[in-house]
Amino acid sequence: MVSVGERLSRARVQAFIGREEQLGLFEQALASDAQAPFAFYVCGPGGIGKSTLLRRLADHARDAGRLLVELDGRFVSRDPADFEHAAGPFLDVPGTVLFVDSFDHCQWLESWLWHHFLPRAADDTLVVLAGRRAPQPQWTADPAWSGLLHVTELEPFSSEQALSLLVAAQIRPELRDRVLRFAGGNPLALSLAAAAGSAGCAREEIWAPSADVLRTLLAGLIGEVPTAAHRRALEVAAQAHSTSEELLSCVLPGEDAHLLFSWLRDLPFMESTHRGLHPHDAARETLAADLRWRAPNAFETIRQRLADEYLRILREAPEERVWTVTDELFYLFREGETLARLRTWSREDEVHDRPLHPQDMDVVLRMAEETEGPASAELVRYWARRQPQAFSVYRRVSTGRVVAFTARLALPAPPDPEDLATDPVVAAAWRYTDTTAPVSPGEHIGVSRFSVYPERYQVPSRVIDLSSSRAQAEAARARGRAFGFAVYQDAEAWAARVKGTLRDTGERPRVGEHTYGLFGVDWREVPVESWLYRFISTPDVPVPSAPSALSRNAFDQAVREALAHWRDPNAFAACALMRTRLAADLGDPVEDLRTLLRESVEDLAGDPRGVRARDALAAGYLSGVPTQEGAARRLGLPYGTYRRHLRQGLDLLSEALWQRELTGPR
Repeated sequence: MVSVGERLSRARVQAFIGREEQLGLFEQALASDAQAPFAFYVCGPGGIGKSTLLRRLADHARDAGRLLVELDGRFVSRDPADFEHAAGPFLDVPGTVLFVDSFDHCQWLESWLWHHFLPRAADDTLVVLAGRRAPQPQWTADPAWSGLLHVTELEPFSSEQALSLLVAAQIRPELRDRVLRFAGGNPLALSLAAAAGSAGCAREEIWAPSADVLRTLLAGLIGEVPTAAHRRALEVAAQAHSTSEELLSCVLPGEDAHLLFSWLRDLPFMESTHRGLHPHDAARETLAADLRWRAPNAFETIRQRLADEYLRILREAPEERVWTVTDELFYLFREGETLARLRTWSREDEVHDRPLHPQDMDVVLRMAEETEGPASAELVRYWARRQPQAFSVYRRVSTGRVVAFTARLALPAPPDPEDLATDPVVAAAWRYTDTTAPVSPGEHIGVSRFSVYPERYQVPSRVIDLSSSRAQAEAARARGRAFGFAVYQDAEAWAARVKGTLRDTGERPRVGEHTYGLFGVDWREVPVESWLYRFISTPDVPVPSAPSALSRNAFDQAVREALAHWRDPNAFAACALMRTRLAADLGDPVEDLRTLLRESVEDLAGDPRGVRARDALAAGYLSGVPTQEGAARRLGLPYGTYRRHLRQGLDLLSEALWQRELTGPR
């Protein structure tokens, strides 16, 4: 008969993926190799596989005949004496191996551990610690510990390792890509997805995480969330491409953005970059999917607040801040059909751009000639001499190597005869404007003339994403821009990709041996902001007929202010909400807008989820009760429960009024 313990051990061996370096080094230590470490410290974010690795190491130690002491930091008291008592054999029995999982939950013991406990270990013992945070720097830098301590920061599985896990779990081939995108290489996410898939994917055409899987993932990846404000900060970080303290402050007005940002930055699955915080892919997807499932209205509210803030930045921010804002805006709505055709957010393809420098010219010309031929390379030389500021050079973040370049030309009317004679593509652009909607003196056209990325030539890539973001930002802020044009070699493929966003001009200019397609938009017909809404609108989110006079954040604040002054017509008349489109066409703006607010609050009860939200708003703002505590007592609710219903009511009311602000009365 095979024992349950042996069966578990065999199952772990069969399911275990990767971590060969850690296993090999631990085997050396078990063999009493004098060169092997005495202390192993495994760190990394939740769900990265620390506990799984510890169990596998424990199996190896058990097979080697070692005595094991296994502790869980979540259940260790603050008294070092209790820890020492629990780990007693480690100090008394030679060859004992001490395992401490979730060490971050008893991190206060760290200095005592290195100073007083570990130096008293019995002969031939080993210790393995695992936690979300790395050890304090003084221990890794201490020469005395340098040969005894080995620190491993676990990384996500590679694509090959993740795929092998799904193959072993017998996930159908057509479902694996979706699971891999969801899990992002995170071992916990992959394991749970595989478990769900093994049981349920045979009946599903498309794998999707169930609520139970999401809750388990959240618990493993994130742990406890201190307050509702921290939860909302997490939800912002889950949706935003990158999260700065300034962005948090704008999207969560009234909250302590500095405190929330500091907390986010310390989370083990959060990466800090020059643009802000990026959560690990599995954490991001889990948070976003959980929020969509648990609170779809809150999900859309946060997404809309972020979109409004990005559009405000596009209009108002300093020039150096706006170049990537449409990239961040589109990231929010990346699941939409149009954006899925056009853009990619792969971190493996991450690049950054900088202006063209003279020393870049040789590599830029070489890339142009290799991809588009010598005639195109001569045109690059021509435009680099006339408009060097139009060029951007892209370097791969991981290596610093130049991998691509783009050029976005600004060409004033009337066109320069030399440009027309030299560049057939530019000549075709001017020809199209002359036959459709001529450009007047003082206006100009923009042409995204070159996009040369030899490794991913003329297919959706981060280079095209970032160049397009710059082009859209330039169009939004430029004065007198009449047309914007994009140029692609594979005209038929790109005609399908840009359908509904750019017009196929029908022009097919030829340069050397290659023919190009020319696609454009007349910015005099459609403002850039309205054009951007075509990318992010869905059947449930109508395209606004005109932008609001206020940003979404300012609008939400105006709704709160108006509610606070609803019972005082004089104070209400001075509210910011009086300056919105809601009030623009009202016969008696003050009274009619007060009536609209009251009716909109009542309308919330039309949705079963909104009844308590309606009651909280009515009691807190419309009833005349002088305090929020009094409103809670009137409703017979604990104050915390009342505040939760009130927050939901404010979110629902603001969303309903905002849609009316954008689209006009229904």
